[in-house]
Amino acid sequence: MLAAGASQRFGSDKLLHPLSLRGVTLPLAAHSLLPWLESFGQVSVVVRPGSNVFRSAIEASLDIGNGDIGKGGADNSASINWISCADAALGMAASLACGVHANLDADGWLIGLADMPAVPVEAITRVRKALSAGAAIAVPAHAGRRGHPVGFARQYRIELLALEGDVGARRLLKRDSSDVVEIDIDDAGIFADIDIPNDLKRL
Repeated sequence: MLAAGASQRFGSDKLLHPLSLRGVTLPLAAHSLLPWLESFGQVSVVVRPGSNVFRSAIEASLDIGNGDIGKGGADNSASINWISCADAALGMAASLACGVHANLDADGWLIGLADMPAVPVEAITRVRKALSAGAAIAVPAHAGRRGHPVGFARQYRIELLALEGDVGARRLLKRDSSDVVEIDIDDAGIFADIDIPNDLKRL
């Protein structure tokens, strides 16, 4: 999960902004993490250097490590692997490369965004299953439109590590469009990212 942005368009640290969703009020990034913690035993989260306050706030909000079900419904047997990315200021691609580098031995990578609090568990698990079944790239789609998370098989390791700029892996998706496995999801939460305060109202 990429959580190293500067929140410039939002005007404050959007990832810690309180959000009421599914009957629970948590920081935005905590909501984004919940389905990932339900789907994986460990989730890698890429952050900017000096993000100790952010890390502590997210772990406290989810009761991570306290041995039972957390405030947001997270299974605390799951854990967060915090990755401090020294090059985070260079853009999303640098953060993505940091995450891949920290998990080089993985068979594939699912890329999620910390400002997307409504992604359903189904989207994560089905993209993961598609990769396990042999897909080179897998994405959820709704009404003919691709969303998040995006999954890449191991064959993309070198290219993911070499990404530059602030468009992430979009170039790879466009170039290899014919190899992308689209998974139909009946949930528009795969599109709902928070960039400005008004996006919270729309959500």
